[in-house]
Amino acid sequence: MDLRCLVKPWAKATWLALLVISVGCSEAVSLTHETETGGVVTYLFKEDQGGPMGSPHRRDAVKRIEAKCPSGYTILKDGEVEGYSSMSSVQGAEGEISGRRWGIQFRCK
Repeated sequence: MDLRCLVKPWAKATWLALLVISVGCSEAVSLTHETETGGVVTYLFKEDQGGPMGSPHRRDAVKRIEAKCPSGYTILKDGEVEGYSSMSSVQGAEGEISGRRWGIQFRCK
């Protein structure tokens, strides 16, 4: 029996859409420059939505650090890092979209 025939075309499209959305959301917080003893976590923020300290992604960034350093950590440096920019083709929102990122450099204890 061929199982490929049992999957509806709209189900494939739904799963593909969910995958694309989840990949896009996963970039809000990322662990970069990772070493055995630390790294840098960066996250998106918007100035008009609380800035870097009020960003909902900050909580996720701290959770990522805590997962990497279960015995505790020290923040070595934090500040704005180079973000990204892209072009929007959504009607009414044409033009360049910029994302600002905040970085937290940390070392595990």
